[in-house]
Amino acid sequence: MATPSGVSDTLATPTVVADPVGKHSDAPPGDSDTDSESPRIVPRRRIGRRLSAAAALLVFAMVLGSVVRNDAFQWDVVGRYFTTTAVLDGLLLTLWLTGAVMVLGFLFGTVLAVMRLSANPVLRTLSWGYVWIFRSTPLLVQLLFWFNIGALYPTLGLGIPFGPELFSVKTVNLLGPTLTAVIGLTLHETAYAAEVVRGGILSVDPGQTEAAQALGLSRRRTLRRIVVPQAMRSIVPTAGNMLIGTLKGTSIVSVLAVHDLLYSVQLVYNQNYQVIPLLMVATLWYIAVTTVLGAGQYYVERYYARGTSRGLPPTPLQRLRMQSAALRARLHAVTVSGDR
Repeated sequence: MATPSGVSDTLATPTVVADPVGKHSDAPPGDSDTDSESPRIVPRRRIGRRLSAAAALLVFAMVLGSVVRNDAFQWDVVGRYFTTTAVLDGLLLTLWLTGAVMVLGFLFGTVLAVMRLSANPVLRTLSWGYVWIFRSTPLLVQLLFWFNIGALYPTLGLGIPFGPELFSVKTVNLLGPTLTAVIGLTLHETAYAAEVVRGGILSVDPGQTEAAQALGLSRRRTLRRIVVPQAMRSIVPTAGNMLIGTLKGTSIVSVLAVHDLLYSVQLVYNQNYQVIPLLMVATLWYIAVTTVLGAGQYYVERYYARGTSRGLPPTPLQRLRMQSAALRARLHAVTVSGDR
């Protein structure tokens, strides 16, 4: 191609400069290869973290090995009684007690929380008094009190206030051990659930309520559609802890001869004297159910976390997939660098 007059041919033709490895490039003579001179980034060697992890794994392996190799646990007896009819019946009653107490407790607790936040001083004082009494009394004392309620009220009746009685029933025939356990646990759980719900409602920005009032929404609709959905982010973690605590706390009803999981196990080892293996059966069932409830709590928290951040936290399966992909990428990088 012809060049304009007065312009040197060297300006139209690129200069070929040999690079340090013997290859050629089209870079001008003034430029240098900065990539070969840049420092190599080396990841920080966290010696303390690795040593602490190794020590923790060593201790865990020692404890696990001692448990597995200890013949006193009698793992064959544990496996033989793990799915017996008596144990499974006790487990079902424990799950039923937990579900019934949690549903009733949060139902009545929500009413108490709304009363506590009410502008009516009478309702606010009554709600505070209920929470104060039932949080100040041990659960075992409450259960024993309700179990012996017949000493105070031999009969319970329904009638016109300060008038004739329509009908009555003996307390002994009305309140059995199971019903007494449900009443005692529910009243105790209601006091704590009321504080959990009240704290969740107070965690919502007051501006949300003011905006709803500006739009003409009623107080009930504002509470149901705006306040409660946002309060669930604060309520769910504590409610999940209460659920797990209630599951384990139902074992206390064994003092009332309620055939829950622990009482069923006690009946068995009182006959065969295999105390440790049967206690391990109850322990393993409590751990299994608690694990399932903990996983459910994680997904409920993840559901109510929508809109609070740009992305939802990954599920355990998604986290495992990401870790597997990162491990495969690292192995591939090591393989490629080794081939070079």
